[in-house]
Amino acid sequence: MRECLDGEPRSWDKFVDRFIGLVLHVIRHTARSKSLQLTPQDEEDLASEFFLTILREDYSVLRKFRGESSLATYLTVIARRVVVRELLRHGKSGKSVDVTVSHREPLADPSAAAAEQRISDREEVEQLMHRLSGSEADVVRLYHLEGKSYREISRATGVPENSVGPTLSRARAKMRYAVGDLSASK
Repeated sequence: MRECLDGEPRSWDKFVDRFIGLVLHVIRHTARSKSLQLTPQDEEDLASEFFLTILREDYSVLRKFRGESSLATYLTVIARRVVVRELLRHGKSGKSVDVTVSHREPLADPSAAAAEQRISDREEVEQLMHRLSGSEADVVRLYHLEGKSYREISRATGVPENSVGPTLSRARAKMRYAVGDLSASK
């Protein structure tokens, strides 16, 4: 990251090589979680949109990184926001999504803008995470934000590998319930 910000030769190529796998994982995971099928071209377009987001305004997204998390976690959140924004913009139903990247096209409808705002609202996510037990919050963070496998999560948290899935399910249910509580209090 520092090399990119300092304009080092080939730093952008190294950055892309290092994080393309993470970005593709986020794209595929997000599409799967919304029961969407993406074509390889859709995936490529979404990955391109992510990297264009990083490049915009002389790496402004990277300059905002404060080191409060790992760089991979930070980029995962950005990638997820980009993917969700593009999926909302281009339709979220059907078996395949035609994702044509357009940089300044407004969102299709106000409800999509509201959904994007909820997703990007860091305070709400933090409130939801605080409602989970320590191990549940760790499992959710490792799976959804860092893209870790069940095996990696098990090693990191001590939760048995065959308990990671049920733990995620319970945590998601608690978070869905908490979203209702947060909405009611606003």
